Amino acid sequence: MVTSSSVPRLVVAAPSSGSGKTTVATGLMAAFAARGLAVSPHKVGPDYIDPGYHALATGRVGRNLDAYLCGPELIGPLFAHGARGCDLAVVEGVMGLYDGAAGEGELASTAQVAKLLRAPVVLVVDASSQSRSVAALVHGFASWDPQVRVGGVILNKVGSDRHEELLREALDAAGVPVLGVLRRVAQVGTPSRHLGLVPVAERRGEAVAAVAAMAAQVAGGCDLEALMGVARGAGALPGAVWDAAEALVSSTPPPLPVPSPGAAAPSTPPSGAAAPEPPLRPERPGPQTPPEGAPPDGLQGVRDGLRPRTPDRLAGVRVAVAGGAAFSFSYAEHAELLAAAGAEVVSFDPLRDERLPEGTHGLVIGGGFPEVYGAELSANEALRKDVAALAERGAPVAAECAGLLYLCRELDGLAMCGVLDASAWMSERLTLGYRDAVALSDSVLAVAGTRMRGHEFHRTVVEPGAGAAPAWGVRTPRPRVEGFVQRGVHASYLHTHWAAEPGVARRFVERCRTS
Repeated sequence: MVTSSSVPRLVVAAPSSGSGKTTVATGLMAAFAARGLAVSPHKVGPDYIDPGYHALATGRVGRNLDAYLCGPELIGPLFAHGARGCDLAVVEGVMGLYDGAAGEGELASTAQVAKLLRAPVVLVVDASSQSRSVAALVHGFASWDPQVRVGGVILNKVGSDRHEELLREALDAAGVPVLGVLRRVAQVGTPSRHLGLVPVAERRGEAVAAVAAMAAQVAGGCDLEALMGVARGAGALPGAVWDAAEALVSSTPPPLPVPSPGAAAPSTPPSGAAAPEPPLRPERPGPQTPPEGAPPDGLQGVRDGLRPRTPDRLAGVRVAVAGGAAFSFSYAEHAELLAAAGAEVVSFDPLRDERLPEGTHGLVIGGGFPEVYGAELSANEALRKDVAALAERGAPVAAECAGLLYLCRELDGLAMCGVLDASAWMSERLTLGYRDAVALSDSVLAVAGTRMRGHEFHRTVVEPGAGAAPAWGVRTPRPRVEGFVQRGVHASYLHTHWAAEPGVARRFVERCRTS
């Protein structure tokens, strides 16, 4: 069993969003990979899009480190799982260095993750409108928390040689090394839209070129040897390495109800009821040595299938996972947990495939952008009917956010699968933030009373917002009920990370076997 990780590592942070973290982090990953190093890419927070660019840069699965969704105790083990066997790990931060979950102090901040990983921080500073003041800014960030070690600064958007000279003089006096200087140049081609960058799965050719441009810019402006020296200064990371099979063995799921296909889900709260107080989250098991990571792609390594590892009694269970341009959001650990629970995990693309994979016992439809591809999804009537028939038979279906929209009767007036008697449409309002939730209805994922933490990020509305048997009672930022549980379907806006509650994957696979 691997019990510690000494892989050299850096956390790329910034004073605020928009400073250039993604360009620098992705460029560093690609520049070091081009030197022949095995680079492990990571992203602080729940974001699905940046890890896609990280995967292109490194040739490895991009992985998230979210202390709110998974708990601080899993940050080190999940990091070690992804970084095993690598020469270097680069962790891209989120927002500003000290920004985290609202009202939760440092929880889920880049600073907290850096401390949990015993990793030095490289601060990316937008220097476009300052000179000597940069020293005061950097001094504030470096001294705010003495447990956060700022190993140096990369100056971004520097205007001229003279501008660079003034910045260096100020930082030399402050005793902070300058590890790189990036000049003001035309922005690398990473277009954005209503929820951030356009995912790699939608623009692979252009994304490859964008990552190459980031690598060239960073390699030309940064001292890679000095950065590697800072990375080698990271402390040894004690503790076990996360492993999907060990996590499942150590978790104890509650008894599994197996309702008939037409049965209503139990535990439905009265209409308008506030979410009940959930039980305390059980202490999580200590994880163990991981398998090698799956190849990176828009499906986070699911494309070529993950074969079941355990147990034999569940052999033959096949779980289809939606992917492609419309459904590119997934955490790599979900497929790994499903495989560890005994499932063969196969992918399909709802934009191209007219049938579910042959022998599908269960279906997982994660996040993405069905609102962008509504016409194409609607035109694939054969697949919509196949999905509806699978749900009608009572097979397990887990749908998050984009998956919820796809299961609705219609999206922006276009016919969808019709599994749920609900309509969805685009909205001007952004719904964004962490959520503390409790399961209100027994489902293929959890029994009523199970507490989970999740994340919402969308500009759509579903009406009604909850079914007769709601999926969740959301407690933050205001109490409400949300989502749908009917037959074997669990559909919700809430994105969750199954590494936090591995029994979810085992329960889903067991239901695939018994439905």
